[in-house]
Amino acid sequence: MSVSIASVPVADLSQPTADASSRFAAVRHQTEALCRPLLPEDTVVQPMLDVSPPKWHLAHTTWFWETFLLKPYLPDYTVFHPDYAYLFNSYYNSLGSRVNRADRGTLSRPALQEVYAYREFVNTHMQQLLRQPGLLPEAARELVELGLQHEQQHQELLVTDIKYILSTSPLAPAYQPAAPAAPQAPAPPVSWLPVAGGLHRIGFEGQGFCFDNEQAPHDTYVADFELQNRLVTNSEYLEFMEAGGYRNFQYWLGEGWDLAQQQGWEAPLYWVLHHGTWHRFTHQGLQPVNLAAPVTHISFYEADAYAHWRGCRLPTEQEWEIAARRFQHDTTTGTFLESGLYDPQPLPADAPADQCHQLLGDAWEWTYSAYHPYPGYQRAAGALGEYNGKFMLNQLVLRGGSCATPESHIRLTYRNFFHADKRWQFTGIRLAR
Repeated sequence: MSVSIASVPVADLSQPTADASSRFAAVRHQTEALCRPLLPEDTVVQPMLDVSPPKWHLAHTTWFWETFLLKPYLPDYTVFHPDYAYLFNSYYNSLGSRVNRADRGTLSRPALQEVYAYREFVNTHMQQLLRQPGLLPEAARELVELGLQHEQQHQELLVTDIKYILSTSPLAPAYQPAAPAAPQAPAPPVSWLPVAGGLHRIGFEGQGFCFDNEQAPHDTYVADFELQNRLVTNSEYLEFMEAGGYRNFQYWLGEGWDLAQQQGWEAPLYWVLHHGTWHRFTHQGLQPVNLAAPVTHISFYEADAYAHWRGCRLPTEQEWEIAARRFQHDTTTGTFLESGLYDPQPLPADAPADQCHQLLGDAWEWTYSAYHPYPGYQRAAGALGEYNGKFMLNQLVLRGGSCATPESHIRLTYRNFFHADKRWQFTGIRLAR
Protein backbone atom coordinates (compact mmCIF):
# COMPACT_ATOMS: atom_id res chain seq x y z
CA MET A 1 0.00 0.00 0.00
CA SER A 2 1.25 3.51 -0.81
CA VAL A 3 0.30 6.54 1.22
CA SER A 4 1.10 10.04 0.03
CA ILE A 5 1.79 12.54 2.74
CA ALA A 6 -0.40 14.92 0.75
CA SER A 7 -3.39 12.75 1.69
CA VAL A 8 -2.71 13.01 5.43
CA PRO A 9 -4.58 15.88 7.16
CA VAL A 10 -2.13 17.93 9.21
CA ALA A 11 -2.30 21.13 11.20
CA ASP A 12 -1.01 24.35 9.70
CA LEU A 13 2.48 24.16 11.15
CA SER A 14 3.43 27.52 9.66
CA GLN A 15 1.35 29.27 12.34
CA PRO A 16 3.48 29.83 15.46
CA THR A 17 0.34 30.40 17.53
CA ALA A 18 -1.11 27.00 16.63
CA ASP A 19 -1.92 24.81 19.61
CA ALA A 20 1.21 22.90 20.69
CA SER A 21 -0.79 19.73 21.27
CA SER A 22 -2.21 19.64 17.75
CA ARG A 23 1.13 20.56 16.20
CA PHE A 24 2.82 17.76 18.12
CA ALA A 25 0.18 15.25 16.99
CA ALA A 26 0.46 16.39 13.37
CA VAL A 27 4.23 16.09 13.22
CA ARG A 28 4.25 12.68 14.90
CA HIS A 29 1.54 11.43 12.55
CA GLN A 30 3.43 12.69 9.53
CA THR A 31 6.51 10.66 10.48
CA GLU A 32 4.50 7.46 10.72
CA ALA A 33 2.70 8.17 7.44
CA LEU A 34 6.08 8.26 5.69
CA CYS A 35 6.87 4.77 7.00
CA ARG A 36 3.48 3.25 6.26
CA PRO A 37 4.26 2.05 2.70
CA LEU A 38 7.28 0.08 3.95
CA LEU A 39 7.51 -3.61 4.75
CA PRO A 40 8.80 -4.38 8.25
CA GLU A 41 11.94 -5.81 6.62
CA ASP A 42 12.59 -2.44 4.91
CA THR A 43 12.78 -0.65 8.25
CA VAL A 44 15.89 -2.43 9.57
CA VAL A 45 18.22 -2.04 6.55
CA GLN A 46 21.34 0.17 6.73
CA PRO A 47 23.24 -0.10 3.42
CA MET A 48 25.77 2.65 4.25
CA LEU A 49 26.95 4.71 7.21
CA ASP A 50 25.01 7.87 6.31
CA VAL A 51 21.69 6.03 6.08
CA SER A 52 19.84 5.04 9.25
CA PRO A 53 17.13 2.35 9.25
CA PRO A 54 13.58 3.79 9.27
CA LYS A 55 12.86 1.86 12.48
CA TRP A 56 15.75 3.70 14.12
CA HIS A 57 14.38 7.08 12.97
CA LEU A 58 10.98 6.20 14.44
CA ALA A 59 12.57 5.31 17.78
CA HIS A 60 15.22 8.05 17.93
CA THR A 61 12.71 10.86 17.43
CA THR A 62 10.67 9.31 20.25
CA TRP A 63 13.73 9.06 22.50
CA PHE A 64 14.30 12.79 21.92
CA TRP A 65 10.89 13.70 23.39
CA GLU A 66 11.31 11.29 26.27
CA THR A 67 14.82 12.52 27.13
CA PHE A 68 14.46 16.27 26.78
CA LEU A 69 10.80 16.82 27.78
CA LEU A 70 9.19 13.94 29.63
CA LYS A 71 11.94 12.90 32.01
CA PRO A 72 12.69 16.40 33.29
CA TYR A 73 9.18 17.90 33.27
CA LEU A 74 6.43 15.28 33.64
CA PRO A 75 6.03 14.30 37.30
CA ASP A 76 6.46 10.59 38.09
CA TYR A 77 7.31 9.73 34.47
CA THR A 78 8.90 6.29 34.05
CA VAL A 79 10.81 5.55 30.85
CA PHE A 80 9.27 3.03 28.47
CA HIS A 81 12.38 0.82 28.46
CA PRO A 82 15.64 1.45 30.35
CA ASP A 83 17.85 0.26 27.46
CA TYR A 84 16.31 2.48 24.78
CA ALA A 85 18.53 5.41 25.75
CA TYR A 86 21.53 3.32 24.72
CA LEU A 87 19.89 2.03 21.54
CA PHE A 88 18.45 5.29 20.22
CA ASN A 89 20.74 8.12 21.31
CA SER A 90 22.28 9.53 18.15
CA TYR A 91 25.41 11.56 18.93
CA TYR A 92 24.90 13.19 22.34
CA ASN A 93 28.08 12.33 24.23
CA SER A 94 26.84 14.17 27.31
CA LEU A 95 23.91 11.73 27.56
CA GLY A 96 26.01 8.58 27.79
CA SER A 97 27.17 5.72 25.59
CA ARG A 98 25.21 4.53 22.58
CA VAL A 99 25.12 2.03 19.74
CA ASN A 100 27.77 2.79 17.14
CA ARG A 101 26.23 4.63 14.21
CA ALA A 102 27.41 1.99 11.73
CA ASP A 103 25.66 -0.72 13.77
CA ARG A 104 22.13 0.69 13.75
CA GLY A 105 21.21 -1.83 11.07
CA THR A 106 22.04 -4.73 13.40
CA LEU A 107 19.16 -3.89 15.75
CA SER A 108 16.65 -6.58 14.84
CA ARG A 109 15.14 -6.00 18.29
CA PRO A 110 13.05 -4.28 19.45
CA ALA A 111 10.55 -5.32 16.81
CA LEU A 112 8.89 -2.65 14.70
CA GLN A 113 5.58 -3.10 16.53
CA GLU A 114 7.38 -2.45 19.83
CA VAL A 115 8.82 0.76 18.42
CA TYR A 116 5.31 1.88 17.47
CA ALA A 117 4.17 0.99 21.00
CA TYR A 118 7.04 3.16 22.29
CA ARG A 119 5.85 6.02 20.11
CA GLU A 120 2.28 5.67 21.34
CA PHE A 121 3.43 5.58 24.96
CA VAL A 122 5.51 8.74 24.58
CA ASN A 123 2.79 10.46 22.53
CA THR A 124 0.24 9.87 25.29
CA HIS A 125 2.51 11.25 27.99
CA MET A 126 3.58 14.20 25.85
CA GLN A 127 -0.06 15.16 25.39
CA GLN A 128 -0.45 15.09 29.18
CA LEU A 129 2.52 17.39 29.49
CA LEU A 130 1.32 19.78 26.78
CA ARG A 131 -2.28 19.94 27.95
CA GLN A 132 -1.72 20.53 31.66
CA PRO A 133 -1.08 24.21 32.39
CA GLY A 134 1.87 24.93 34.61
CA LEU A 135 3.88 21.76 34.00
CA LEU A 136 6.15 23.32 31.40
CA PRO A 137 8.07 26.48 32.34
CA GLU A 138 8.27 29.08 29.59
CA ALA A 139 11.90 28.27 28.80
CA ALA A 140 11.01 24.61 28.29
CA ARG A 141 8.43 25.51 25.66
CA GLU A 142 11.34 26.33 23.39
CA LEU A 143 12.31 22.66 23.71
CA VAL A 144 8.90 21.66 22.38
CA GLU A 145 9.53 23.72 19.26
CA LEU A 146 13.01 22.28 18.92
CA GLY A 147 11.54 18.77 19.22
CA LEU A 148 9.07 19.50 16.41
CA GLN A 149 11.82 20.89 14.18
CA HIS A 150 14.08 17.94 15.04
CA GLU A 151 11.42 15.46 14.00
CA GLN A 152 10.84 17.34 10.75
CA GLN A 153 14.56 17.02 10.03
CA HIS A 154 14.20 13.27 10.47
CA GLN A 155 11.19 13.24 8.14
CA GLU A 156 13.47 14.57 5.41
CA LEU A 157 16.09 11.99 6.32
CA LEU A 158 13.44 9.27 6.18
CA VAL A 159 12.53 10.24 2.61
CA THR A 160 16.14 10.20 1.46
CA ASP A 161 17.17 7.14 3.47
CA ILE A 162 14.18 5.12 2.26
CA LYS A 163 15.09 5.97 -1.32
CA TYR A 164 18.67 4.79 -0.84
CA ILE A 165 17.58 1.62 0.96
CA LEU A 166 15.14 0.60 -1.77
CA SER A 167 17.65 1.49 -4.50
CA THR A 168 20.08 -1.15 -3.22
CA SER A 169 17.60 -3.97 -3.84
CA PRO A 170 18.06 -5.84 -7.14
CA LEU A 171 14.26 -5.76 -7.42
CA ALA A 172 14.26 -1.92 -7.56
CA PRO A 173 11.00 -1.78 -5.57
CA ALA A 174 8.77 1.28 -5.78
CA TYR A 175 7.85 3.10 -2.58
CA GLN A 176 4.65 4.32 -4.24
CA PRO A 177 3.00 3.90 -7.65
CA ALA A 178 4.18 6.12 -10.44
CA ALA A 179 1.86 8.85 -11.65
CA PRO A 180 0.99 8.92 -15.35
CA ALA A 181 3.92 10.41 -17.23
CA ALA A 182 3.31 14.00 -18.30
CA PRO A 183 4.70 15.28 -21.60
CA GLN A 184 8.17 16.70 -21.04
CA ALA A 185 8.43 20.37 -21.92
CA PRO A 186 11.77 22.16 -22.16
CA ALA A 187 12.98 24.14 -19.17
CA PRO A 188 12.71 27.92 -19.39
CA PRO A 189 15.85 29.70 -20.60
CA VAL A 190 18.51 30.69 -18.09
CA SER A 191 18.79 34.32 -17.12
CA TRP A 192 21.17 36.09 -14.76
CA LEU A 193 19.86 38.26 -11.96
CA PRO A 194 22.20 41.06 -10.84
CA VAL A 195 22.76 41.76 -7.15
CA ALA A 196 24.53 44.91 -6.01
CA GLY A 197 27.54 44.45 -3.78
CA GLY A 198 28.28 46.24 -0.54
CA LEU A 199 27.40 45.59 3.08
CA HIS A 200 24.40 43.31 3.59
CA ARG A 201 22.78 41.86 6.70
CA ILE A 202 22.51 38.07 6.99
CA GLY A 203 21.43 35.70 9.75
CA PHE A 204 18.13 35.16 11.52
CA GLU A 205 16.32 38.15 12.99
CA GLY A 206 12.74 38.58 14.09
CA GLN A 207 10.11 36.30 15.56
CA GLY A 208 9.75 32.54 15.31
CA PHE A 209 12.06 29.56 15.50
CA CYS A 210 15.57 29.19 14.17
CA PHE A 211 18.47 26.88 14.92
CA ASP A 212 21.40 28.29 16.86
CA ASN A 213 23.68 28.17 13.80
CA GLU A 214 21.49 30.83 12.13
CA GLN A 215 21.86 33.24 15.04
CA ALA A 216 24.26 36.13 15.51
CA PRO A 217 23.02 38.21 12.54
CA HIS A 218 25.79 40.34 11.14
CA ASP A 219 26.88 42.52 8.24
CA THR A 220 28.94 40.98 5.48
CA TYR A 221 30.55 42.53 2.43
CA VAL A 222 30.21 41.11 -1.08
CA ALA A 223 31.16 42.40 -4.49
CA ASP A 224 28.61 42.77 -7.29
CA PHE A 225 27.51 39.37 -8.56
CA GLU A 226 24.87 37.63 -10.64
CA LEU A 227 22.83 34.57 -9.71
CA GLN A 228 21.18 32.12 -12.08
CA ASN A 229 17.40 32.47 -12.01
CA ARG A 230 16.76 28.73 -11.63
CA LEU A 231 18.39 25.44 -10.73
CA VAL A 232 20.55 23.53 -13.21
CA THR A 233 18.48 20.88 -15.01
CA ASN A 234 19.15 17.24 -15.84
CA SER A 235 19.43 18.19 -19.50
CA GLU A 236 22.13 20.77 -18.79
CA TYR A 237 24.03 18.37 -16.56
CA LEU A 238 23.77 15.67 -19.23
CA GLU A 239 25.60 18.06 -21.58
CA PHE A 240 28.46 18.12 -19.08
CA MET A 241 28.48 14.32 -18.95
CA GLU A 242 28.41 13.94 -22.75
CA ALA A 243 31.19 16.52 -23.12
CA GLY A 244 33.46 14.27 -21.05
CA GLY A 245 33.07 16.15 -17.77
CA TYR A 246 33.74 13.02 -15.74
CA ARG A 247 36.88 12.26 -17.78
CA ASN A 248 38.62 15.64 -17.71
CA PHE A 249 40.52 16.42 -14.52
CA GLN A 250 40.85 20.10 -15.47
CA TYR A 251 37.35 20.88 -14.21
CA TRP A 252 37.78 19.17 -10.87
CA LEU A 253 39.28 19.85 -7.49
CA GLY A 254 42.07 17.31 -6.98
CA GLU A 255 40.40 15.62 -4.03
CA GLY A 256 37.13 15.33 -5.95
CA TRP A 257 38.83 14.01 -9.07
CA ASP A 258 40.57 11.28 -7.07
CA LEU A 259 37.31 10.28 -5.40
CA ALA A 260 35.37 10.25 -8.68
CA GLN A 261 37.96 7.95 -10.23
CA GLN A 262 38.06 5.63 -7.22
CA GLN A 263 34.27 5.39 -7.06
CA GLY A 264 33.76 5.15 -10.82
CA TRP A 265 31.39 8.13 -10.96
CA GLU A 266 30.08 8.88 -14.42
CA ALA A 267 26.64 10.30 -13.58
CA PRO A 268 24.66 11.52 -10.56
CA LEU A 269 23.69 8.98 -7.93
CA TYR A 270 20.71 6.80 -9.00
CA TRP A 271 21.32 7.33 -12.75
CA VAL A 272 21.62 4.14 -14.84
CA LEU A 273 21.70 3.49 -18.56
CA HIS A 274 18.71 1.30 -19.37
CA HIS A 275 18.33 0.15 -23.00
CA GLY A 276 20.49 3.07 -24.10
CA THR A 277 18.46 5.71 -22.24
CA TRP A 278 19.31 7.35 -18.93
CA HIS A 279 16.95 6.39 -16.12
CA ARG A 280 16.91 7.34 -12.43
CA PHE A 281 15.86 5.35 -9.42
CA THR A 282 13.04 7.27 -7.74
CA HIS A 283 10.42 6.62 -5.07
CA GLN A 284 8.33 5.30 -7.97
CA GLY A 285 11.04 2.85 -9.02
CA LEU A 286 13.21 3.18 -12.12
CA GLN A 287 11.95 6.02 -14.32
CA PRO A 288 13.29 7.83 -17.40
CA VAL A 289 15.20 10.99 -16.51
CA ASN A 290 13.00 14.07 -16.77
CA LEU A 291 15.40 16.34 -18.63
CA ALA A 292 13.67 19.56 -17.57
CA ALA A 293 13.74 18.77 -13.83
CA PRO A 294 16.55 19.98 -11.57
CA VAL A 295 19.55 17.69 -11.34
CA THR A 296 19.99 16.20 -7.87
CA HIS A 297 22.02 13.68 -5.89
CA ILE A 298 25.38 15.15 -6.78
CA SER A 299 28.34 15.86 -4.53
CA PHE A 300 29.91 19.26 -4.01
CA TYR A 301 32.80 18.05 -6.17
CA GLU A 302 30.46 17.36 -9.09
CA ALA A 303 28.63 20.64 -8.62
CA ASP A 304 31.93 22.55 -8.61
CA ALA A 305 33.25 20.68 -11.66
CA TYR A 306 30.06 21.45 -13.57
CA ALA A 307 30.32 25.12 -12.63
CA HIS A 308 33.91 25.28 -13.89
CA TRP A 309 32.91 23.55 -17.12
CA ARG A 310 30.23 26.24 -17.64
CA GLY A 311 32.75 29.00 -16.92
CA CYS A 312 30.87 29.95 -13.77
CA ARG A 313 31.10 29.20 -10.06
CA LEU A 314 28.98 28.23 -7.07
CA PRO A 315 27.66 31.07 -4.91
CA THR A 316 28.86 31.60 -1.38
CA GLU A 317 26.26 31.16 1.33
CA GLN A 318 26.41 34.92 1.95
CA GLU A 319 25.63 35.62 -1.71
CA TRP A 320 22.84 33.07 -1.68
CA GLU A 321 21.10 34.61 1.32
CA ILE A 322 21.58 38.17 0.08
CA ALA A 323 20.06 37.24 -3.29
CA ALA A 324 17.27 35.24 -1.63
CA ARG A 325 16.32 38.26 0.49
CA ARG A 326 16.45 40.43 -2.62
CA PHE A 327 14.19 38.14 -4.68
CA GLN A 328 12.05 36.41 -2.03
CA HIS A 329 8.91 38.30 -3.06
CA ASP A 330 9.54 37.65 -6.73
CA THR A 331 9.83 33.89 -6.94
CA THR A 332 7.75 30.80 -7.52
CA THR A 333 6.99 28.21 -4.85
CA GLY A 334 9.09 25.05 -4.97
CA THR A 335 8.27 21.41 -4.27
CA PHE A 336 8.23 20.24 -0.65
CA LEU A 337 7.57 17.09 1.36
CA GLU A 338 3.84 17.79 1.63
CA SER A 339 3.43 17.40 -2.14
CA GLY A 340 3.95 13.65 -1.79
CA LEU A 341 6.05 13.71 -4.98
CA TYR A 342 9.47 13.20 -3.35
CA ASP A 343 11.21 14.48 -6.47
CA PRO A 344 12.11 17.98 -7.71
CA GLN A 345 9.76 19.24 -10.38
CA PRO A 346 10.49 21.12 -13.63
CA LEU A 347 9.55 24.74 -13.96
CA PRO A 348 6.86 25.70 -16.45
CA ALA A 349 8.42 26.56 -19.80
CA ASP A 350 6.96 30.08 -19.55
CA ALA A 351 8.36 30.86 -16.09
CA PRO A 352 9.32 34.55 -16.10
CA ALA A 353 13.01 35.06 -16.81
CA ASP A 354 13.24 38.10 -14.53
CA GLN A 355 12.17 36.14 -11.43
CA CYS A 356 14.26 33.91 -9.19
CA HIS A 357 12.74 30.44 -9.10
CA GLN A 358 13.13 27.44 -6.80
CA LEU A 359 14.88 29.36 -4.01
CA LEU A 360 13.05 27.21 -1.48
CA GLY A 361 12.23 23.57 -2.10
CA ASP A 362 13.11 21.14 -4.91
CA ALA A 363 16.88 20.77 -4.25
CA TRP A 364 19.42 21.78 -1.62
CA GLU A 365 21.91 24.12 -3.28
CA TRP A 366 25.62 23.63 -2.69
CA THR A 367 27.50 26.80 -1.77
CA TYR A 368 31.23 27.41 -1.79
CA SER A 369 31.21 28.22 1.92
CA ALA A 370 32.61 26.24 4.80
CA TYR A 371 30.23 25.45 7.63
CA HIS A 372 31.69 27.69 10.31
CA PRO A 373 30.09 29.65 13.17
CA TYR A 374 28.86 33.15 12.50
CA PRO A 375 30.76 35.93 14.31
CA GLY A 376 29.39 36.06 17.85
CA TYR A 377 27.96 32.53 17.78
CA GLN A 378 27.54 31.01 21.24
CA ARG A 379 27.17 27.26 21.60
CA ALA A 380 24.40 26.29 24.01
CA ALA A 381 25.29 24.62 27.29
CA GLY A 382 24.67 20.94 27.91
CA ALA A 383 23.48 18.27 25.49
CA LEU A 384 21.69 20.69 23.17
CA GLY A 385 24.99 22.42 22.51
CA GLU A 386 25.94 19.28 20.58
CA TYR A 387 23.07 19.77 18.10
CA ASN A 388 24.99 21.94 15.62
CA GLY A 389 28.11 23.48 17.08
CA LYS A 390 30.36 20.45 17.22
CA PHE A 391 29.98 19.83 13.48
CA MET A 392 31.40 23.20 12.39
CA LEU A 393 34.47 21.86 10.60
CA ASN A 394 35.24 20.18 7.25
CA GLN A 395 31.69 20.53 5.91
CA LEU A 396 30.03 22.83 3.38
CA VAL A 397 26.84 24.85 3.64
CA LEU A 398 23.76 24.11 1.54
CA ARG A 399 20.79 26.41 1.26
CA GLY A 400 17.14 26.38 0.25
CA GLY A 401 15.62 23.04 1.25
CA SER A 402 14.44 20.28 -1.06
CA CYS A 403 11.45 18.28 -2.22
CA ALA A 404 11.89 16.21 0.96
CA THR A 405 11.87 19.21 3.31
CA PRO A 406 8.62 20.03 5.16
CA GLU A 407 7.51 23.45 3.96
CA SER A 408 6.98 24.82 7.47
CA HIS A 409 10.52 23.80 8.38
CA ILE A 410 12.51 25.85 5.86
CA ARG A 411 13.41 29.56 5.75
CA LEU A 412 15.91 31.79 3.95
CA THR A 413 18.41 31.74 6.83
CA TYR A 414 18.45 27.93 7.23
CA ARG A 415 22.00 26.50 7.10
CA ASN A 416 22.25 22.84 6.15
CA PHE A 417 25.67 21.20 6.05
CA PHE A 418 27.27 18.08 4.58
CA HIS A 419 30.69 16.78 3.68
CA ALA A 420 31.73 17.45 0.09
CA ASP A 421 31.36 13.83 -1.06
CA LYS A 422 27.73 13.29 0.04
CA ARG A 423 25.20 12.47 -2.69
CA TRP A 424 22.22 10.71 -1.11
CA GLN A 425 20.40 13.93 -0.25
CA PHE A 426 18.49 15.97 -2.87
CA THR A 427 21.50 18.18 -3.60
CA GLY A 428 21.63 20.37 -6.70
CA ILE A 429 23.23 23.38 -8.35
CA ARG A 430 22.53 27.07 -8.84
CA LEU A 431 25.32 28.94 -10.61
CA ALA A 432 26.78 32.35 -9.85
CA ARG A 433 29.21 34.62 -11.63
